[in-house]
Amino acid sequence: MSSKKKLIVGISGASGAVFGIRMLETLREIGVESHLILSKAAEMTIGYETDLSPKDVKALADVVYPIGDVGAPCSSGSFPTEGMVIAPCSMKSLAEIATGVTSSLMSRAADVVLKERRRLVLMTRETPLTNVHLRNMLTVSEMGGIIAPPVPAFYTKPENLDDLVDHNVGRVLDLFGLDTGKVKRWRMPEE
Repeated sequence: MSSKKKLIVGISGASGAVFGIRMLETLREIGVESHLILSKAAEMTIGYETDLSPKDVKALADVVYPIGDVGAPCSSGSFPTEGMVIAPCSMKSLAEIATGVTSSLMSRAADVVLKERRRLVLMTRETPLTNVHLRNMLTVSEMGGIIAPPVPAFYTKPENLDDLVDHNVGRVLDLFGLDTGKVKRWRMPEE
């Protein structure tokens, strides 16, 4: 049995596919085994937002599961992982997780992570938010999940979009105790 850390990465169809892509690249760089679940809508969004194909993104992961394979290893609590990140997380995926409706492997894996008391982090992507979105976020938070929308940290003085993406991905991986070495930590300016 491998002692290598494993993290499930879901990429839903919300805008911001770059967060999931960079998550996979970063996990490879720091030696964490990635288990990818890619929704059908994510495959379309990847085409709209990047120069990559879904095949290119799948090649970044160590293991890839079809979205409809609810019998995949990560659908069972006996499959040991550090937890799961959905980056980006659509409001549909959030709603399924909040209500326990597991119509796909992505929501089933998230449900399993929660029931096993492992870390679930959702990089929710929507604005403005409705009361339903907010209630679903609160519900998931009360269940032990972490809502971590990608929000720019301007104290880092980002020079480009990559800096913002790396910082957000790094902060999410901090939640799993994984240091990417790319997060500019807060410190008081020199006087």
